[in-house]
Amino acid sequence: MNLSGRTIYPGQVSGKALVSRMGISFYGGVDPETGVITEAGHDLQGQSLAGKVVVFPTGKGSTVGSYILYRLKYNGLAPAAIINAECEPIIAVGCIIAEIPCMDQVAIDQLSTGMRLRLDAERGRLEVLA
Repeated sequence: MNLSGRTIYPGQVSGKALVSRMGISFYGGVDPETGVITEAGHDLQGQSLAGKVVVFPTGKGSTVGSYILYRLKYNGLAPAAIINAECEPIIAVGCIIAEIPCMDQVAIDQLSTGMRLRLDAERGRLEVLA
């Protein structure tokens, strides 16, 4: 399966998908020292974002979330890439300053956790490998 989207930050990455149907707040919802989602009641609570192609509808919360993405990258715990249905400014700025490949306007309802994905954010392409 091939999907297309809009490039927010370019890059090419392959990896396993970690998919949420909920928005993610990086400030207060993700521990920058472990890369684990800590938000109570979140469908990914307790799971690590590190090295995953993280798929979620949109970001939420404080603008400090952009800097949490940067800290995750600095600590070696950042997602390999981020895919959104709609990327809002907090996630966009975080991906840009942390140099995390990012795309939005992707039909994320067709993706599920564990899928192997190949992202070519330079061309706005996402391929499901398995």
